[in-house]
Amino acid sequence: MIRQIFGFSIKVLVGMVLLLFYCEFLVYYIKQINCTWPTMDPSKVDKNITKSIEEPVKIMVIADTHLLGSLRGHWFDKLRREWQMYRAFQTAITLHKPDVVFVLGDLLDEGQICNDVEFDYYIRRFYDLFKLPKDIQMHVVVGNHDIGFHYRVTPYLKERFDKAFNSTAVRLINIRGNNFVLVNSVALEGDGCFLCKPAELELAKIAAKLKCSQNMTKSCPFEDIPNYSRPILMQHYPLYRKSDEKCSDFDAAPFPEREEPFREKWECISKKATHQLLKQVRPRLVLSGHTHHGCTRKLPKPVQDGIEITIPSFSWRNKNNPNYLLGVFTTNNYAVTKCEMPRENDIINSYIFGFASWLFGCIIYTIVLRIKKKRVLLAIKIE
Repeated sequence: MIRQIFGFSIKVLVGMVLLLFYCEFLVYYIKQINCTWPTMDPSKVDKNITKSIEEPVKIMVIADTHLLGSLRGHWFDKLRREWQMYRAFQTAITLHKPDVVFVLGDLLDEGQICNDVEFDYYIRRFYDLFKLPKDIQMHVVVGNHDIGFHYRVTPYLKERFDKAFNSTAVRLINIRGNNFVLVNSVALEGDGCFLCKPAELELAKIAAKLKCSQNMTKSCPFEDIPNYSRPILMQHYPLYRKSDEKCSDFDAAPFPEREEPFREKWECISKKATHQLLKQVRPRLVLSGHTHHGCTRKLPKPVQDGIEITIPSFSWRNKNNPNYLLGVFTTNNYAVTKCEMPRENDIINSYIFGFASWLFGCIIYTIVLRIKKKRVLLAIKIE
C-alpha cells in the first residue's frame, strides 16, 4: 500500500511539473511558431524607387513593455509579467531571428519618477529580459513613461534615458538601403522648449537629406546622404486621430474604450505635428505604440498612399492578447504581419484544467485504493 501511494505521488508530481513546463515554456513555442515572416506582394512594388541589390531587412517591433517599478504593482505581478515577456521575446528571437529589433517607447513604467539607483536597476533588467545575440541590432524610441509627458520632462531625465538606451530625439537609420526615421513623440509640442527645438531642427535636416538623396542634385550640402527609399517612421505616440472607433484589428481596443475621444498630445500627437511630420518625412509606413491596443489605418494628407500600424503593449498586464510585428523591407516594397502570443486566459484555463484533472485523478485513485483495501480485508475474513 505504501509503495502504491509513493508511486502515485511521483506520478502526480511529474504531472504537475509537465503542466508547469507546458504553461510557462512550451506554450510560447506552440503559439508563436504559427507566425512566419510575411511575403512581399510583387504588385505593390514602388516603381519609382530602384530596388537595392542587398538582401531584404527583417525587423521585429515591440512596444510598451512597461517594466514595473517599486511603486506600482505587486512583486508577484512584476515577477509574472517579466517572466512572460522574457519567455515570449526569447522565443520570438529563437524562431524568427530578425536582423533588427525596434522598441517603440514606454520601456519602463516608472522611468519618469524613479531615482538613479532604481533606474540603473531598470537598465539591467531590461537588457536581461530582452537580451539579443551580438548579430541582432536593437533601436529604441522614448515614451512618456520613460521620461514623462512634455510638461514634466527635464533635461536630466531626457539625458539619463538617452545615455542608457543610446537614444536621441530624432534619428535617421539606413539599413540595407531602407530608411528608418525614429522620433521622440514627446518633443513634438512645437513650443520651442529645450526638447522640442533641437528635435525640429534635426527633423528638418533629415528631411533635407532625404530630399537630396531623392533628387541627387549637386547642390546637396550633406556628406552622409543615404540611398533614397521612402522612410518608415517610428515613434511612441500614434499620429493624430479622433479615436480608435474605426480600428477593426483583431487586437483593437474593446468597446466602449474604442469610442473614447483622443486628446491631442496625450493619446496622440497633435494634428499640426502630424501634418508637419508627414510633409517632411513622407513615409510609406508609420509604426507607433502608446495606446496598448492595435490599429491599422490609412495615412491622412499630405501622404495618403501609406498606412499607420499601432502596435499593442507587449505586456500581459496591459492586454490579454499582446503581440509583436514582423516586417520584411526592401527599398521599394515591404510586407508586415502581427504575431500573436499566448492569451492570458488560455494559460489560466490550462492551469485550471490541469489542476482539475489532477484533483479528479486523486479522488479516483483514493476510491480505487479503498475498494482494493476492502477486498483485501474481506478476503482475509473469508480465509
